Amino acid sequence: MDITKALAPKSDQKNADDFLGGPQTFAVESVTEGTEEQPVNINLAGHPGKPYKPSKSMLRVLAKLWGTSGADWAGRSLTLYTDPTVKFGGVTLGGIKISHMSHIAKREQVSLTVTRGKKGTHTVEPLIEKQPAQPARNFLQEANAAGDDIALLRTLYTAAQQAGEPADTLAAIKALATPTAPTE
Repeated sequence: MDITKALAPKSDQKNADDFLGGPQTFAVESVTEGTEEQPVNINLAGHPGKPYKPSKSMLRVLAKLWGTSGADWAGRSLTLYTDPTVKFGGVTLGGIKISHMSHIAKREQVSLTVTRGKKGTHTVEPLIEKQPAQPARNFLQEANAAGDDIALLRTLYTAAQQAGEPADTLAAIKALATPTAPTE
């Protein structure tokens, strides 16, 4: 039995404890105004009523890498995790940080204030989102549709060969590409 759901804290926002099982990736649904204490709500697709309310440091990371218009963040994705070393008010409590973000081309390092007068860097990796699998190409259907276009049939034969199509498919395309002498 997986007890992950039982570990979830009862709260109106994402908390560091939500990530005890490991990092999680979310799509941003929208960004709305929060309170004076937590001014930004990042509403996550599939998690209504539990927005991510980034710390000032993570908000700076988001602004640097995605820009300052929260409306532009909708549809983008990020990976959140618990960093147990995060301090608040001088006490180590743990907090949520961003490890990966979509819409960045390379690893990014953002300089952030750790404590008064002390800087540190936070690294964010590009989030490579899985592309849907391309449907298998039907070379025989394309060859039949090519009709008498010998050049297209030869191109299809070469493409089918490179794609590793079986010998019977290659033979059928070759037969369609081979002109036959008229019978009398």
